[in-house]
Amino acid sequence: MSFFDTTDWSFPPVEQWPDDDVIAVGADLAPETLLYAYTHGFFPMYLDHKSRMLGWWSPQQRGVLPLDSLTVSRSLRQSARKYTTTFNVAFQDVMLNCASQREDGNWITDDFIDAYCTLHSMGWAHSVETWDSDGQLIGGLYGVRINRLFAGESMFHRKTDASKVALLTLVSAMRAEHMLLLDTQWQTEHLASLGVIEVPRLRYLELLAEAIRP
Repeated sequence: MSFFDTTDWSFPPVEQWPDDDVIAVGADLAPETLLYAYTHGFFPMYLDHKSRMLGWWSPQQRGVLPLDSLTVSRSLRQSARKYTTTFNVAFQDVMLNCASQREDGNWITDDFIDAYCTLHSMGWAHSVETWDSDGQLIGGLYGVRINRLFAGESMFHRKTDASKVALLTLVSAMRAEHMLLLDTQWQTEHLASLGVIEVPRLRYLELLAEAIRP
């Protein structure tokens, strides 16, 4: 049994998942719980921003960015030359900025920040930072890497294209390391403009199994 198969919680098997994006409720944000979730195709997010009930989500239509399909506009290439990017230099700051810029309710609470900073310290969670010429953090993203999977969690920008430059840097790094799967959770209008597509849940689980294989 691998580390990814150990959890104190009884999540339902795939064949018992409901026809809904939420497949379970409860549990915790312990490292082993999170890693179990990502390797089994689901991720945590609160169901309700007031009650803070933790839900485990596996969208029936999953957002995925094929690594050869990122839409790179002329303006994005210009921004990429203007900005500087780094990896894992300011992980907590990236999370804090993502939390402060969300318009659909802030699910990135202190509990989430503590949990993912712990994963970061263990080498599982990673950030990409975008900096301007004055050395100011102006954009970035964070997520979880397991073998050839990168499960994106959130991104932010404070200047035009700053989050897109971080994504461009991530995709380039993933391609260089022969990674397979960039999970974006859902396909939003914004993400679709960057090349994100939707795949059915069962197809995502097939892609995931290949990506996390040692």
